[in-house]
Amino acid sequence: MAEDREPPESKLTRTKQRWAQEGRFLTGKISRPEEARLPPGQHLTKDWPVLDLGLEPEIPRERWRLDVYGAVEQPVFWDYTQFLAQRQTQFVSDIHCVTTWSRYDNQWDGVSTRDLLAACQPHDDTGFVVLHSYDGYTTNLALEDFAAEDALLAHSWSGKPLDVEHGGPVRLVVPHLYFWKSAKWLQAIEFLTHDAPGYWEVRGYHNRGDPWAEQRYSED
Repeated sequence: MAEDREPPESKLTRTKQRWAQEGRFLTGKISRPEEARLPPGQHLTKDWPVLDLGLEPEIPRERWRLDVYGAVEQPVFWDYTQFLAQRQTQFVSDIHCVTTWSRYDNQWDGVSTRDLLAACQPHDDTGFVVLHSYDGYTTNLALEDFAAEDALLAHSWSGKPLDVEHGGPVRLVVPHLYFWKSAKWLQAIEFLTHDAPGYWEVRGYHNRGDPWAEQRYSED
């Protein structure tokens, strides 16, 4: 199971907390996915910018483990070989980062979150998920967001294994939310009956993070 630790504060952390306090990048517009492909306040990039908390944990694939536990009938503990032995899925989706960049048509390969849910069988009263990363990062999701049709635990991007800087060996991808919800360097998935805000959510960022409603920051 994931260790209870938190990444050290960095210049980026302080800057992004200030953005939340200032409401930086907010346009005040509200869009719906069917109206446009690019959410309000976003701009397109062909690059894939790298954002993290100043730590890039290098986890060899032979040492990587995923622990899935909490309010589930069947806890799951996979090594990388067992993870690859699960049914593999490919999705193509867009990325929308809270720092205003978006990137279209990313090809992901991995295990869909719906297949993971079928394996671990959450309890009837389970409503939330907390993702734990190897760098100490956490983020929370409602179960219905985690179970989105195109969400998956990705090990490859554009046909190649994920680079460390982009969250390899395995990261979450939940395309319909801002990308901070798609935790890099995934170590554990904890299922809960109650909500438990994560690293950025307790530092002024929105609890859900819907880019189409421009849910960048907390309303508190």
